[in-house]
Amino acid sequence: MAKVNIKPLADRVLIEPMAAETKTASGLYIPDTAKEKPQKGKVVAVGPGTKDEKVTVKVGDTVLYGKYAGTELKLEGTDFLMMRESDILAII
Repeated sequence: MAKVNIKPLADRVLIEPMAAETKTASGLYIPDTAKEKPQKGKVVAVGPGTKDEKVTVKVGDTVLYGKYAGTELKLEGTDFLMMRESDILAII
C-alpha cells in the first residue's frame, strides 16, 4: 500500500485501484484494449467524516465501488481515486 501525504476532507476516501484482470477463469489472456476498469481497491486515506455521520471505512480496507465513481488522480506515479464514502458499495 502506498504512503501518501494527502488528507481527504469530510466524507471523502482515497482509494488505490487494484490491477485489472489479465486472464479469464478459463485461462485466456485479456488484451489491454478489452480490459475493464477495476471496481475494487484498497483504502489509502480517509477523511474525518461530517458532523452528522462518521466514516465507516478505514485505511487498509478492500472495497467495491461503482464503475464511474470518483475522480482519478495521479500522485508520485501511482493512480488513485478520490470519492465520497457513499460511492462505495461494499467492504470486502
